[in-house]
Amino acid sequence: MHRLIALVAALLIGSFSSSDGFAQDDALLEVLRAGGHVGLMRHARAPGSNDPPSFQLGDCSTQRNLSDGGRQQAREIGAFLRDAGLAGVRLVSSQWCRCRETAELLNLGSVEELPSLNSLVSYPRDRGEMTAATQRWILEQDLSEPLLLVTHQINIGALIDAYPDEGEIVVVQPADDGTLAVIGTIRAVAPPR
Repeated sequence: MHRLIALVAALLIGSFSSSDGFAQDDALLEVLRAGGHVGLMRHARAPGSNDPPSFQLGDCSTQRNLSDGGRQQAREIGAFLRDAGLAGVRLVSSQWCRCRETAELLNLGSVEELPSLNSLVSYPRDRGEMTAATQRWILEQDLSEPLLLVTHQINIGALIDAYPDEGEIVVVQPADDGTLAVIGTIRAVAPPR
């Protein structure tokens, strides 16, 4: 436990923009493996912005989807996480195809869906309630095992006021009031273009 506290303190004091990303990633991966934390992952590379006007939740042909590079990025992130000992991660995803496909291509286990992780762009009136629902859901979970949520940049921004790149994982620690303290960001694989 003292080692975990020391790691978290070092991460909070250190610079997250360090050029030595590998050492930072190792420490963050250890924090995530130890439990009590959650990984918030933005889906892998999906060119463009927003979804077409014909968007339908259950029909991937109507959505903005992962590129071939995004699929490769998701596979490489999964390999990176497995090599780091995170093969037993609990994966929970938005119902959007680009998030589900990212989660599936990580190849870390079965994927659960959580509607409150769906893109807030499509639910502007429900943004506050969906964000609060995600916070409540996190507080109800057993965090003794690693938990990775695959969602959208706008959802992560609403939760923690940070806007990760495609494929980035923000490691957070939940507080009793539902707020999420940012511990750091894992930038495992640069998004292919």
